[in-house]
Amino acid sequence: MTDDKQHIATAAERTAVFHPLDGHHDMPARLNDPFNYEPHPLCLLAREKAMPMIQELMQDETEGKMFGVLIAERDGRCGFLVGYSGQVRGRSDWPGFVPAVYDYLQPDGYFKTHEAAITAINHDLELREQQPERLQAVEALEQARQEARREISDLQQATFKARERRHNIRAAGNLSREQEDALIRESQFMKAEFRRKKRYHEAIIDELKANVANYEEPIHQLKAQRRELSDALQRWLFEQFNMLNSKGERRNLLEIFKETSLRVPPAGAGECCEPKLLQYAFEHGLRPVQMAMFWVGESPKVEIRHDGRFYPACRGKCLPILRWMLEESGERREESGEGREKEMEVPIIYEDEDIVVVNKPAGLLSVPGISEKYSVWSIMRHRYHDTDSPLTVHRLDQPTSGLLLIAKTRQAFRELQRQFMEHEVKKKYVALLERGGWEGEKEKQIDLPLYSDPLNRPYQSVDDEHGKPAATKIVYLGDTDGHARVALYPQTGRTHQLRVHCAHLQGLGNPILGDNLYGSQEASRLYLHAESITFHHPRTGEVMTITAPAYF
Repeated sequence: MTDDKQHIATAAERTAVFHPLDGHHDMPARLNDPFNYEPHPLCLLAREKAMPMIQELMQDETEGKMFGVLIAERDGRCGFLVGYSGQVRGRSDWPGFVPAVYDYLQPDGYFKTHEAAITAINHDLELREQQPERLQAVEALEQARQEARREISDLQQATFKARERRHNIRAAGNLSREQEDALIRESQFMKAEFRRKKRYHEAIIDELKANVANYEEPIHQLKAQRRELSDALQRWLFEQFNMLNSKGERRNLLEIFKETSLRVPPAGAGECCEPKLLQYAFEHGLRPVQMAMFWVGESPKVEIRHDGRFYPACRGKCLPILRWMLEESGERREESGEGREKEMEVPIIYEDEDIVVVNKPAGLLSVPGISEKYSVWSIMRHRYHDTDSPLTVHRLDQPTSGLLLIAKTRQAFRELQRQFMEHEVKKKYVALLERGGWEGEKEKQIDLPLYSDPLNRPYQSVDDEHGKPAATKIVYLGDTDGHARVALYPQTGRTHQLRVHCAHLQGLGNPILGDNLYGSQEASRLYLHAESITFHHPRTGEVMTITAPAYF
């Protein structure tokens, strides 16, 4: 890396944005689906050719970055574009890479100028919030509230004890008129004392609240001003991102997202590498052929990313944009699977008049998906078409194999659902991990809270602030063909819990073999199997343990 980081990659071959792939003319006629793809050999070649440029750009970076390549054709010439999501060291215009759809980072531009005004408000807010007089006023108010709560609580306890004492005296009987009058006066006095104390503390607190308000009102006004400026600036920015499609039509982000469930674009929309690559291609008369996205560098702390691995486009930010740019209807036509229920069955491990336990194959959905209707549920619905039971009590991920519990009656469904909700059902999974060997104790407890980002489903991230508690006990069973074999006992039932707890650096740091979301090694399947399930029979109450060993 040169000393002047603002002038890297100045060689002529690196300043060009459309990089040639000479001698490669056998190209697909249609662009692949960026949300579900295997990288085309041309994309692999493009990444290989782009890596020296990428490595130079990322040389001093401590955090990784998502990059993408787009194979394109123009006038019979094949080439590729390279882009990255967001910015690298505050720039979105490094030589050799496609630029931002709209570069709002220019020092004297509209965005930076108005951002500076918001920054000035933030600075003013910080000074006002840390003003010693304000902090003293806030502390005095809090102390007064604590003192009021303490005195009122003590008085309430004293009042309760006096009431109990008077009740016991009256219960003993033989009270004179004077004694009864004394008890009444005591009760009246204590009630009056309680009201007096309450008014006393309310007066003090009201005075202190008024003092605090003198400091808080300007702060509230500044925050309202900041919110108004921020909203206006964000709206202005979204209007500048005019996304181009293959017909030469343009829509800004506000127009694209207004008919989605989000209504407004999420922060960072339009800055991912996919729309940047397509925008450049359409602006320069290039025909997109294939595209692929891959991670370079260290994994972030929250998400799980592996250096060099390919990833699909994010659905929250990119799906509406790419749907417009690629003129997609929103649904790719796939086989629905309807009618196949008659052709295929799932192995039944146990069955009686109330329940069925099946051994779901890897790759079969538990319940119907958005485009794929063929599932364990559809098979069971075809088999038990007369029941009014919802059938599937719980689910397994599509790539996970193993035991699924089916309720044949509504009563059985309700009872089994209760057992799951109250964590009475115990499950054991078996998995092969990418790497063999084990460090430390053979039994480990993983507690990592998981958060489902609605803008990037189905990925789960580890988030201490927003995540839901997730706990797994993992036991090392030995090595199988160079892969660690483990038993996993989930103590909670979060989505992708076992996969994340194995893959995340704060967990095992060793993904399950074949995990195409959180892992780094390709395999024929996800090597995760629900091997046993223990529950109470919904009618008899008998404790049952059903087992189906993994074939791997």
